[in-house]
Amino acid sequence: MMKMRRLENGCAESVRISLNMMNIKGLSAVEREYIRKHHTHEINANQCTSFLIKHIKAPVHLVWSLVRRFDQPQKYKPFVSRCIVQGNLEISSMREVDVKSGLPATTSTERLELLDDNERIRSVRIVGGDHRLRVQNYSSVASVHPEVIDGRPGTVVIESFVVDVPEGNTQDETCYFVEALIRCNMKSLADVSERLAVQDRTEPINRACHGA
Repeated sequence: MMKMRRLENGCAESVRISLNMMNIKGLSAVEREYIRKHHTHEINANQCTSFLIKHIKAPVHLVWSLVRRFDQPQKYKPFVSRCIVQGNLEISSMREVDVKSGLPATTSTERLELLDDNERIRSVRIVGGDHRLRVQNYSSVASVHPEVIDGRPGTVVIESFVVDVPEGNTQDETCYFVEALIRCNMKSLADVSERLAVQDRTEPINRACHGA
């Protein structure tokens, strides 16, 4: 079994908190409630789970307009080169994602499990694809919440995941690898959102509902 490599690419701006559960010191009461409500997962002995938090200096509606785009993850995910959605964009929709070189995967088949525009929650599950690390039973939940940063409208994004630990790897190795990918996605999401906030541009929700 191929060992998971650590990604050393400068994407260390997110807060990493292990769900060795509840090691949530330093979080606000509001953040703890978000985690309790949306990011508490039951796992088996051969699985690992964790969550990451990112504070973004952009209004929540703008950040959510990017996160909700199941059909266009490449808008902010740096490792995605192309995405094709099968059928209409709705719960249980499937997407085929092409992954850029340098990662232990070339394609990923993913299903939209939840998209709630009122609560601003999105859940995705990997159901297939060419994953050399044999990623199995991977699912993630992302929630987007308003907050105030330096007196201005801001956003806190929380993403959690559950995944099987591949044979030959430890829970720590598995969590570290997945966290590194999510951390880079979150950093890119912040960069794109904050740039759009300066330009005062928002992805229109109505148009996004109809997919690409």
